[in-house]
Amino acid sequence: SVSISVNDTEFYSNYSPFISSARGDSCNRSVWSLNGTLIDLGNDYRRHMSGGSLIISDLDKDQDTGVYQCTAFNAWGSILGRRASLQFAYLDNFKTQSARSAVNVREGQGVVLLCGPPAHSGELTFAWIFNEYPYFVQQDSRRFISQETGSLYIAKVERSDVGNYTCVVNNSVTREKVLSSPTPLVLRSDGVMGEYEPKIEVHFSDSVPAAKESVVKLECFALGNPVPEISWRRTSGIPFPSKVKMKNSNAVLEIPNFQQEDAGTYECMAENRRGKNAARGPKPHWLQTMADTALSIQENLFWECKANGKPKPSYSWLKNGEQVSAEGRVQIENGALSIATVNLSDSGVYQCVAENKHGIIYSRAQLMVLASPPSFSRSPLKALLKARSGSQVTLECKPQASPPAISLWKKGNEILQRTERITLLSNGTLMIANVTRRDAASYTCVAKNQFGTASTTGRLIVTEPTRITVRPTNMEIIVGESIVLPCQIACDPALDVSFSWAFNGQLIDFQRDSNHFERSISGDLMIRNIQLNHGGKYICIVDTDVESLSTSAILVVKGPPGPPDKVAVDEITDSTAQLSWTLGRDNGSPITGYIIQARTPFTVGWQAVDTVPEMVNGNTLTATVVGLNAWVEYEFRVVARNVVGLGEPSPSSAKTRTEDTIPDTAPTDVGGGGGTKSELVITWEPVAEELQNGEGFGYIIAFRPVGTVTWTRSVISTPGAAPYVFRNDTIPPFSPFDVKVGAYNNRGEGPFSSIATVYSAEEVPSMAPKRVWTRSVSAVQIEVIWEAVPTISERVLGYEVVYWEDDTKPETVGKVRISGNYTLVNITGLRANTVYYLCVAAFNTAGPGPQSAPINATTKKPRESVPGGGIQLTWDAVVAMETESRVTGYLRQRNNDINVILINKTTVELSLLGNDNYLIQIKAMSEGGEGVGSEPIHIHKLSEFTFVSYASLHSPCDH
Repeated sequence: SVSISVNDTEFYSNYSPFISSARGDSCNRSVWSLNGTLIDLGNDYRRHMSGGSLIISDLDKDQDTGVYQCTAFNAWGSILGRRASLQFAYLDNFKTQSARSAVNVREGQGVVLLCGPPAHSGELTFAWIFNEYPYFVQQDSRRFISQETGSLYIAKVERSDVGNYTCVVNNSVTREKVLSSPTPLVLRSDGVMGEYEPKIEVHFSDSVPAAKESVVKLECFALGNPVPEISWRRTSGIPFPSKVKMKNSNAVLEIPNFQQEDAGTYECMAENRRGKNAARGPKPHWLQTMADTALSIQENLFWECKANGKPKPSYSWLKNGEQVSAEGRVQIENGALSIATVNLSDSGVYQCVAENKHGIIYSRAQLMVLASPPSFSRSPLKALLKARSGSQVTLECKPQASPPAISLWKKGNEILQRTERITLLSNGTLMIANVTRRDAASYTCVAKNQFGTASTTGRLIVTEPTRITVRPTNMEIIVGESIVLPCQIACDPALDVSFSWAFNGQLIDFQRDSNHFERSISGDLMIRNIQLNHGGKYICIVDTDVESLSTSAILVVKGPPGPPDKVAVDEITDSTAQLSWTLGRDNGSPITGYIIQARTPFTVGWQAVDTVPEMVNGNTLTATVVGLNAWVEYEFRVVARNVVGLGEPSPSSAKTRTEDTIPDTAPTDVGGGGGTKSELVITWEPVAEELQNGEGFGYIIAFRPVGTVTWTRSVISTPGAAPYVFRNDTIPPFSPFDVKVGAYNNRGEGPFSSIATVYSAEEVPSMAPKRVWTRSVSAVQIEVIWEAVPTISERVLGYEVVYWEDDTKPETVGKVRISGNYTLVNITGLRANTVYYLCVAAFNTAGPGPQSAPINATTKKPRESVPGGGIQLTWDAVVAMETESRVTGYLRQRNNDINVILINKTTVELSLLGNDNYLIQIKAMSEGGEGVGSEPIHIHKLSEFTFVSYASLHSPCDH
């Protein structure tokens, strides 16, 4: 059985009210015809209707084959559905099963193997077997099976293609399958085929009709050597939408869901290195439709439909499914339908039919002819109308009426007549020019036609003109400031007034831009924290019921200049760079000058540099930077300034290195001395990397004994700081040398430093001090005294005392050094009641000499606590220098107390109150007065301790 649905007729899509009625209203009916003859369902047991669909059971090929068409109708009219063709599918066998003739081709040549399908009905699909089942031919860029012709195309034959080929035909409806006889493919022996340009063997017809929403497939395949590449395009140049698919190595172009915009000319291109070929087509056509129309009785109808197709279609018109003839009021001309002075009988559903040999297309629309009395329900006059004195008032009278109504106007109860100021238009509109307060009244429009009368009334009041009393003025302002733009008006109290502001043609959104814009109730505009982008034209717009006024002002915002751009280094030497840049925005104030800044790997951030000219004015876009260091990588940027201030810096230039040159900076702080025997140690402050002026940097050390002429030179290639040590057994100890240090690089030698005197290494003192003895001063201190070393050839810079606790563990060593010719030292910070071993040695820059014989001493036991608390202070003796007065004693000061104690010892015991905090300082006294005080000692609430604290002080004048 088969079901032919009313939906297949496609007459619902453009008129939804009729669709609803046809699908669900019991008043709607439909009938079916077969080959133009109405089907009598009453006497046909195999056919019946269900919801508009025709259902046929026990299909019979002879009785049921043909063209079916549905006619649907209701109270508004009737309409024909799209034709549906019912055919019965079949597939016959091939006529002969004898072997087909062999096809002889050269290697490299293209070939077409024909299938020649047998008689059939229904859609077919094709495949080819190679030699024997189940080895099917696989399609690729070289082989293609057309689903239109069934033939097999091989673009370029290869040796592997030799064999037997069998065409397989399938009926998609009946599922039947038949096989042809094999076709042998044989290679000729007379050589190989050379290269040749593509030859298109599979192409589409000039015109391919396409139904809306269908799937369109176009085939294109070419023979050629080398194998051609297939591509597609639209001749209009419009690109393919994403829905278009390319299949079988581009041999098939598939357009799903075909729409009107897909129609046009398509081109297939086959190309190899020997040339190219192209095929064009098709031009799918589509119908242009008319629209549903509602007309008042006695109006005129004009409908036109156009179709685009090959061959050119013919037209006919249907009304409610019946042919429309041209006579009297009805005229038909080449797809155009016109009806003069329509009446109610002209209402119905009309179809325009366009037909050619490829098929038939329907366009449909409904005509509704209306007849009704006047009504103002949709367009009444406003109850209250306002107009400005001196303006023109327009009152529209737009009743709904079929046919159109005749209108008149009343002022109060008086019918209005045309005057110099009053105009009555044919469409019912009333116009009053130059209105005055005398025109204020109630106005009524009365409409009438053959079916009835209606009216609408509104009251007109006339107001005085609105005036802007305070206007904004053009202003200049600096970035960051705030301003108020005034906008004040005088208006009739009967009017409703609203204010708005526009900036550069766009209305200001006061909610979104509340950070900067605020509008007062009276209409003024406040702009806070003005930015550069706030410069422009501001318009105050005043809207009332009867008019709209505006006033404007230009606001110029001045700010620091914008950044210059495109900073470039045009020329560079070892100390100069020629720069250029492009102009940035002046932001409302002329640029007065530029500052050039530079940055190197050795600077912290950007630094201003010297230029020529020294002051770069605002009209200059070039400058020469001077005073640069050689062989240093520089970046430059430019900052513009105006009267407002400095702007943002430009983007930096590309990194550029200055040229190299010989060093122009000498090392500084040349000195040295010390070391071990027979050494001359020379030191200097290294030259900073940014001052080395080139690659291959190093130092030249020159030295000579004082009083001689000839310099000894040595070269060091290390650019960093490192002492230079010259060793020679002939160097006398502690002998003076003239020393200077210079710099060099790959370009040559630079300047030398000034000459400094440096002594060679001296020998350690050769004698040990004698008569060493010790005295235990307290529980934490031992005093050591010795006899000075007599005059020897080596220098003595001072003495060194070494002490340790356990003679079996010499690693527990302490050491005290005292410079000068002192022969006494106090060792403090020791442990109470402990034996210490001590020895003394003289020292100089070469180190300590021989030590004296060890002696020992024992620190005292801790003392008992003193009532009220107590503390013992000790300090090193102060030895006056040659330029100072002899020390006569020591001054102890406590808590800024002027009651001081003068003693000539280096120790003192204090009795302190337990609950006080103390600050104690010791000073040396001489005939010249007080010396520098020691570091202060803080003692906090002695009563908290249960033992006596001992404090040790270094000499207040320790050198």
